[in-house]
Amino acid sequence: MTNFFTAAVLSACTLGMVACNQGKANKVTSTTDSSSTTTVTTTTTTSAEPAKATGKMASNAEIMARKQVPVLCYHQIRDWRASDSKSAKDYIVQIAAFKEHMKMLADSGYHTILPDQLYNYLTTGAALPAKPIMLTFDDTDLDQFTIANPELKKYGFKGVYFVMTVSIGRPHYMNKEQIKQLADEGNVIGSHTWDHHNFKKFQGKDWETQIDKPTKKLEEINGKKIEYFAYPFGLWNEQGLPELHKRGFKAAFQLAEKRDANDPLMTIRRILDSGYWSAKTLSNSIRNSF
Repeated sequence: MTNFFTAAVLSACTLGMVACNQGKANKVTSTTDSSSTTTVTTTTTTSAEPAKATGKMASNAEIMARKQVPVLCYHQIRDWRASDSKSAKDYIVQIAAFKEHMKMLADSGYHTILPDQLYNYLTTGAALPAKPIMLTFDDTDLDQFTIANPELKKYGFKGVYFVMTVSIGRPHYMNKEQIKQLADEGNVIGSHTWDHHNFKKFQGKDWETQIDKPTKKLEEINGKKIEYFAYPFGLWNEQGLPELHKRGFKAAFQLAEKRDANDPLMTIRRILDSGYWSAKTLSNSIRNSF
């Protein structure tokens, strides 16, 4: 079962990564380290002025004008295997590299924030700590609990864990108790559907199967309301966004595709921390992509 989930998610994620780099009017630069050459998408921010807290809900135009906060996306944190394909390695950050990346973030003065902080900043201009960054983890992999979480704790970092509920309790995935522990320790649990079904293909009963039932299950485990969502493969369409609003989600996270100017809260951008990247390449990518 583990091989099934891993193969399905990683192969489809590769398609999502391609899709997320299409249709953008953004500048592209190349960043090179000893192991690979990585293309980094650079988004030009329309306003670099600090947000001013107003207490009222910002318009979509105001949200779009605010400086974007870096959001990183992780999947598996483990050492590569001989069976891992070249494309799969983009989504597998090796253990030593992950530790180096977290140390770089801490040494560079980054402070992790959680979704409510980002939401309040975007909607009201609420203040954020210096050099804010969000760390997100998709797909419920066990190594996120056993390897990533202890490393985050070293630096006082918090994370956001987007859970695919079909995997809960299966070998090599987190169980209910581990998910609850993450929440109790101050991390945030979000929804990532039931079985990683492509959001763009949702129809009919899919909304109940992929959104409603997983939300209920996570709220039972978490003991808290589930208000944030991450799109499988980073793929979304504007037709489905009202369904997320209707279900009470405050924001949703994609990958690197440009935001929807008519619904920026439901199309918040993230970049993958590639398995090929050094700490220096990650640092450059953060600066160039947001």
